[in-house]
Amino acid sequence: MDTPKSKKLEVIIPAYRMHSQSFLNALDGISEEDALKRIEGKTNHIVWMAGNFVNMRYGLGWVLGLRDEDPNSELFFQGKALDESFKYPSLDELEKNFHDISPKVYQKLLEATDEELDEIFQIGMNIPFVPETKLNFAGMCIGREDYLCGQIGLMRKILDYPGMKYDVDENLKY
Repeated sequence: MDTPKSKKLEVIIPAYRMHSQSFLNALDGISEEDALKRIEGKTNHIVWMAGNFVNMRYGLGWVLGLRDEDPNSELFFQGKALDESFKYPSLDELEKNFHDISPKVYQKLLEATDEELDEIFQIGMNIPFVPETKLNFAGMCIGREDYLCGQIGLMRKILDYPGMKYDVDENLKY
């Protein structure tokens, strides 16, 4: 594993890398048709979940100083509700965006200093026990990614796909 400048990220960086693996494993083999299915009109579809995951990566990158824009931000920013009247990108497009932004965010995580991570970042959640810092935003992004991978994993089973594998591609360095 690469060594981060900040020891504060020693838990976040392995989680980030594992979520990269889990995200790709969760999407493995899902057809574009099935990726747009909702359950009884109540759930988000897999494309929305994947798009929100990728948007979280862009958001974390932005907070860490990257200025790459999510090309699908208008569909997913801040967990914007699914709207069936919108044309959503394909899983292939989302995976391309994922592979574009993820290594850049990973590098920014490695380079982040304690001082930078301690900077105030107004999340607007107003939770008294969560200081609104860049470090806590990174932690919240990790939590959201975990949630979304779990949701995609559940949708796999509902749509009669095999359960998500936990295979690791050692060539994926982010």
